[in-house]
Amino acid sequence: MHTAQKPWYQDVTVWILIVGTGLIAASFVVPGLVVFHAAAMHYLRKLWLPVLAGLFLGGLLERFVPESYVSKQLARPGKSTVFYAVGLGFLMSACSHGLIALSMELHRKGASGAAIVSFLLASPWASLPITLLLIGLFGAKSFVIIFGALVIAVVTGLIFQALARAGLIEKNRHTVTVHSEFSIRKDIRRRLSQYRFSWTGLFSDLKMILRGAASLAHMTLGWTVFGLVMASLSNAFVPTDWFHRFLGPSAMGLCGTLALATVLEVCSEGTSPLAFEIYRQTGAFGNAVAFLMGGVVTDYTEIGLIWQNIGRRTALWLLAVSLPQVFLLGLLLNKLGL
Repeated sequence: MHTAQKPWYQDVTVWILIVGTGLIAASFVVPGLVVFHAAAMHYLRKLWLPVLAGLFLGGLLERFVPESYVSKQLARPGKSTVFYAVGLGFLMSACSHGLIALSMELHRKGASGAAIVSFLLASPWASLPITLLLIGLFGAKSFVIIFGALVIAVVTGLIFQALARAGLIEKNRHTVTVHSEFSIRKDIRRRLSQYRFSWTGLFSDLKMILRGAASLAHMTLGWTVFGLVMASLSNAFVPTDWFHRFLGPSAMGLCGTLALATVLEVCSEGTSPLAFEIYRQTGAFGNAVAFLMGGVVTDYTEIGLIWQNIGRRTALWLLAVSLPQVFLLGLLLNKLGL
């Protein structure tokens, strides 16, 4: 049975886009929003290319990667699935917002909840810009940040597999059954041998890629704008000297750091300099690490999309499993005096 499409005025994504873009538009003419405008433009310059690239990659995935491929590699209950997902996130690393669309497409193709959270937690830390930025700011200590993030991604993924076995997180209804002898390599060779180029086929492929990208845009852009606006408001109206007083190397300071990371995270490139400023002023390297990782873990764009598209239990367990790891890592690094 065909289900009638929901009217636009009942679509939360549409209203987030209207309010968010309206506020950004107002910042061009309202004097009191000058600082907000500068922050919003900074985040827009950081985000537009990764977001568009993520949507395009998602469209390519929609068109050319069968569900059986994703289910074969990223839906199995074995530990290798988590390592595949972390490795994929590491190799495809970019701003986490650039890969949110791709992760949602992987979910639609059958990837498990454990694979998705591992992919998202691993993805921001190995892109060339972030690696060079972290090295420039923290020197050799930057590799502690990258390694710690990948370890947390693996541990979280393994715990999520245990939660899935216990029925405590949602199952992916898009997963397809794949025969154990199915070979992705052989299937690719078969498809390539049968492929015949034509301009009609090329335009058809492009149309399907754009249609897939548009579908992902409807799913993700509202939350991306929400995150951008919240981070810009925080940047504009939370005094820098105020939060620096509450981010010392104590357990309470670490909690304050994680709370701050929650409202400021939009893109790791944008928060890395602030993390270094926290380290420079407080001497607490663990707090700087917790600020960077906590921002990725608690990113409300990411959490909102997981809640909406994968399930609320998966979203809540992501916070419950990964945040304590970030906190403990921060405490350990502070105790070690790094």
